Amino acid sequence: MSGRGRLALCAYAATVLAACSMLPLVDPAVWIIQAAFLLVIVSGVGALARRVPLPRPLTVLAQSVTVLLALTLVFARHQAIGGVLPGPDAFVQLNALLQQGGSDVGQYAIPAPATPGIRLMMVGGVLVVGLAVDALAVTFRNAAPAGLPLLALYSVAAGLGKGGASRLWFVLAAAGYLLLLLAEGRDRLSQWGRVFSGSARPQNRAKEGVFESTAPLAPVRTGRRIGALALGIALVIPAMLPALDSGLLGGAAEGNGDGIGGTISAVNPLVSLQNSLNQPEDREVLRYNTNAQDTQEMYLRIVALDEFDGATWKSSERHIKDVPDPLPAPDGLSPAVGTTEVQTSISAAGWYAQSWLPMPFPATQVKIKGDWRFEPVGRTLVGDRKQTTRGAQYTVASLQVRPTAAQLANAPAAPASLLKEYTRVPASLPPVVRATARQVTGGAANDYEKAVKLQDWFSTSGGFSYNTHVQSGSGTEAIANFLKEKEGFCVHFSFSMAAMARTLGIPARVAVGFTPGEPRSDGTMSVGLRDAHAWPELYFEGVGWTRFEPTPTRGSAPDYTRQETPAGSPSGPAQPAKSAAAEPSAAPSVADSCPPSARRLGDCGPTAAAGVTAPTDSDPSAPALIGTVLGVAALLALPLLPLLWRRRVRARRLGSGGRTPADTVARTLGAWEEITDTAWDYGIPPDPSLTPRKAAARMIRLGHLDGAAADSVHRAAGAVEQVLYAPAPRPTPGLVDDVTHVAAGLRAGASRRASLRAILAPRSAVRVIWTVSLRARRVTEAVSLRWGQAREAVADRARGLASRVRRDREAASPDSARGA
Repeated sequence: MSGRGRLALCAYAATVLAACSMLPLVDPAVWIIQAAFLLVIVSGVGALARRVPLPRPLTVLAQSVTVLLALTLVFARHQAIGGVLPGPDAFVQLNALLQQGGSDVGQYAIPAPATPGIRLMMVGGVLVVGLAVDALAVTFRNAAPAGLPLLALYSVAAGLGKGGASRLWFVLAAAGYLLLLLAEGRDRLSQWGRVFSGSARPQNRAKEGVFESTAPLAPVRTGRRIGALALGIALVIPAMLPALDSGLLGGAAEGNGDGIGGTISAVNPLVSLQNSLNQPEDREVLRYNTNAQDTQEMYLRIVALDEFDGATWKSSERHIKDVPDPLPAPDGLSPAVGTTEVQTSISAAGWYAQSWLPMPFPATQVKIKGDWRFEPVGRTLVGDRKQTTRGAQYTVASLQVRPTAAQLANAPAAPASLLKEYTRVPASLPPVVRATARQVTGGAANDYEKAVKLQDWFSTSGGFSYNTHVQSGSGTEAIANFLKEKEGFCVHFSFSMAAMARTLGIPARVAVGFTPGEPRSDGTMSVGLRDAHAWPELYFEGVGWTRFEPTPTRGSAPDYTRQETPAGSPSGPAQPAKSAAAEPSAAPSVADSCPPSARRLGDCGPTAAAGVTAPTDSDPSAPALIGTVLGVAALLALPLLPLLWRRRVRARRLGSGGRTPADTVARTLGAWEEITDTAWDYGIPPDPSLTPRKAAARMIRLGHLDGAAADSVHRAAGAVEQVLYAPAPRPTPGLVDDVTHVAAGLRAGASRRASLRAILAPRSAVRVIWTVSLRARRVTEAVSLRWGQAREAVADRARGLASRVRRDREAASPDSARGA
């Protein structure tokens, strides 16, 4: 197989391997087969065009037309002219599918179903990237920049995938790129002639050509080792370094002690909650199945913050113990209150590592492997001995507590010890907090009515707005400032309501966790970073710790805080429940099936209006993300343009060429031009007034060349004089080696800064501007000449026409006189 053939095959393999990183985005993943087949056709057209050979721009144009015809044939065949040629209707259809795909990406969680729009985006994206890789690596013979489109393809997978792209896909994409670079290296080495390996050849061995048949050459073998080492470092080093951001509540707690009676202490986990809500990518944190009939109550609770010092809420230091089976009965819950038993199977993302275990509240039984401990006051599980949630799979049995408004209104007083601990507020709390709480709850007959009035004031009637970019604030004035500005996110609303409830004598704390998430196409629920949430829990004797929702446009207000609350029902399991890992019904409820866009607008009806509300920050659409990635890649490539142009010019000048006298002259002059430009790159500008011999002496003097480098300059100058002035030009062997020796000598005598500039910003790249200016001037002169010629021709025709008219008039005058 020829060098270009190997490059084309490796470019195809690199693109397909990078495209595999997008396999987790869509289910089923049969689109990759379609994309790989069409990419074979596009690569084949490129190979045929290069074999003709066509000019490079025409080769890329032919492949681009092939991509368009392939997409038209697959996705807009019925609208195409003759079923193949894209016409106006076909472009309209392709545009409609792209818009549909963008809408589908925003609606579905990962993995999304393979709708026609999403398939067009996936297949079309792979074909466009494959075309770019083939054009750069094969057509233009420059494999290094081909990594940019491959990186763009991998970045799309890492950006859209809520859990990011796994290391397997990175390994595949990197291996494809290294394979492409290796193929290009072998192809370049094959054009250099004899290359010596690192070990001596036995004298009795016959020559086997440039590449040994039994062992790779030293440069190739070294390149492989360097590539493998770089790939290994890229995989191993991140695992050895501490994570910069472990996600929501990463490292929020750490258990101590080996048995019952140990303690658990935690820093404030809300430090990272705002960052999670403002993440540009809504990465998936959890995925769960549940047999709950109403998922809007499936808040996944992580930890309770029960200590308030006037500035912040945080978890108290508590005793932990081994996880009991089952868990103790929830505090304060009376058998008279209606409950429903729910089974939930939860899977945590592989990147999500933190010490608290997200669970529905109140949990009654947890089945999980690993070192986990139970904190009974907050009813939470915390990892021991650095145990985290990374990749955890577990099942939780829990209760959905459904009290009536009457049961909450008639709740007796809480125990004195609990009342003392959970109504404590610091003396530094601004008086406006207590005064506002009394003003808002004025006229309430009991603690339940006070709690509902606080919730409604924050969420609807108080004029508050939701904004995740507001500073969280600190100090005793933070709550007072929030009550004045009336703008914030869940931290402000939950902190303020809990503090105000305590000033009214209602036991309160703040819970941190996730809202229920969004339904997926397979019936499961997906929870992302932007579902991170905080909400207040108030205690009512006979019901226990009860959730309220004061944050507007987030979560859902509980049924017992609305009017016409249904009566409680006896305890019983949710039906149907298959097992501990029971899957929900494939047909979700009205609230679950309502699209996020419609739910944001309130078009889902009364049931959905109270359901899970999507976060205000929407996911970026795939076209926007792809455009952003390609734009960033283009910006990163701009500084490399001088380097790429210089490499292309060097390859053209030192090409093998033909064997005619004209080819000998062109090859010799090209080598001399390359030496002159290399010296220019290292700060020795050319002097066109000097003869080659004097220019060589000047180059040696200013570049401090000696030895082989100086001999090479003299030899190249002599070759130039020979082809310019000798009657019969003769080829001079070894000019390519001379160019290499001169470059090495100049590099050895230059500083590191000068060497970097010579590579990244070569001075000789100014020839591009000269060439463009020259061509522009020539075009301008040609246009001016043609314009002058056209004007002269028009003037000549006008003068001829006028002369003919005049002659006709003169000829007609005597006849007119005779007629008179």
